[in-house]
Amino acid sequence: MLIVICGVTASGKSGLALEIAQRLNSVIISADSRQIYREFNIGTAKPTVAEQKLVPHYQIDICDPTEVLTLAEYQQQTQQLIANYKSSIPLLVGGTGLYLDSITKGLKIPRVSPQPELRSQLSSLGQAQIYPWLVQVDSIAARKIHPNDQFRTLRALEVFYATGTPISAQQGENPPNYPILQIGLDCEVASLDQRIATRAKQMIKLGLVEEVAYLCQKYGEQLPLLNTLGYAEIKQYLAGELNLEQAIAQIVTHTRQFAKRQRTWFKKNQQINWFDNTSPDLVEQVWQRIKDFIAATATYRAI
Repeated sequence: MLIVICGVTASGKSGLALEIAQRLNSVIISADSRQIYREFNIGTAKPTVAEQKLVPHYQIDICDPTEVLTLAEYQQQTQQLIANYKSSIPLLVGGTGLYLDSITKGLKIPRVSPQPELRSQLSSLGQAQIYPWLVQVDSIAARKIHPNDQFRTLRALEVFYATGTPISAQQGENPPNYPILQIGLDCEVASLDQRIATRAKQMIKLGLVEEVAYLCQKYGEQLPLLNTLGYAEIKQYLAGELNLEQAIAQIVTHTRQFAKRQRTWFKKNQQINWFDNTSPDLVEQVWQRIKDFIAATATYRAI
């Protein structure tokens, strides 16, 4: 069995997961595409050392910032972690929709690692030239990829040239054979906006500016991770392009935009059981749903 706790950024997933994991005497597996990287702590809202001592956490701090963990690698590692917990129910927790789908839907992912030289060559030709190539070699994939989407176009061509097989023929779903309960946290936009603003200010108090300065010095300002949400804005502040108040305002704005995209992604999933994260008895509501899930699963297995 598996329990998923998902939702947009700043919705309270981590806090709820800690409560539930302790009641289940279980573990938390992160489904956050940035928390896998060491030293990126404050800006990714990574669970603290104290929180990680309360409940064992996995898929956190497993890569150096200069490394790349592919979706296929994340999926394989996480599937193995879940398989290892037969006597308890692990919690898969996060807001990276693709990470969650790779597990809950069993996405079939081409096992092709990034090909920097090939990507560079294709990129230099320009999207207007390479997209028609994709249409020729994989018309099915091309119909799903916008003509201006260079990232996905490059990936599709990369897979084709590396394997000789269209990416569309290597994709699909193979859902796991164990029961999954998906819990989603949601709230009114105004309430979420306030939570986002509060968290941005809290990150500054916790030392986000110092964290970014240290990472820039250690890895260089061109490190791709330093161009992601929270880090890019503070990097601009350190470069004198923004004052701190402006940087915080941009973090809030960009986080709200990111949350909107996450909400759109999650709302397409009809398997998610939604709960209002502002409810005073949220934990008890979710706990009751989990107990019902466990009971129903036990009844099903007995038949």
